[in-house]
Amino acid sequence: MKRLLPLSVFLAVLSFIAGFLLSKMSFIGRIGISLFYKEYTFMKTWWKGTLVIFAALFFLMLLQAAVDRKLVKKRANSFHLLALTAAIVGMYFTYRDFQYYYTHRLLKEKFHLGGYLFWIGWAGISLYFLFSKQQSPSANENLPMETTDNSEDQQRANKTY
Repeated sequence: MKRLLPLSVFLAVLSFIAGFLLSKMSFIGRIGISLFYKEYTFMKTWWKGTLVIFAALFFLMLLQAAVDRKLVKKRANSFHLLALTAAIVGMYFTYRDFQYYYTHRLLKEKFHLGGYLFWIGWAGISLYFLFSKQQSPSANENLPMETTDNSEDQQRANKTY
């Protein structure tokens, strides 16, 4: 868990910036969310947006940390590459949505940048696990345990011929 602390701090800062930018939507965007898209009202308050984004990114970090810990390095890297691809594809579709869907275009650039920061955070998580060393069990775990009884093998080893 200690090795995830720098990544957690990075995600917290990124979430703060993204939540702040999402709350800076245009006046027309605020009206649209208040009237038609009530499920997105959390984005109007910076700290609520920050918490939602941080919770999502933290969950993705814990998921990828569990995969990194449980699977062998080759399979874990395949999973992280798949997650990185999903983040890039998600960013692309977010870009297309913001460019071609009129009501989303009205939210303005600051809001768009906040949306992109979520995908950048997920890509950062994947890159962190791709390029970090996988946690390996301690060297002592793989050694056989010593027994105190005198087994037959030990008695043979102790005999002098």
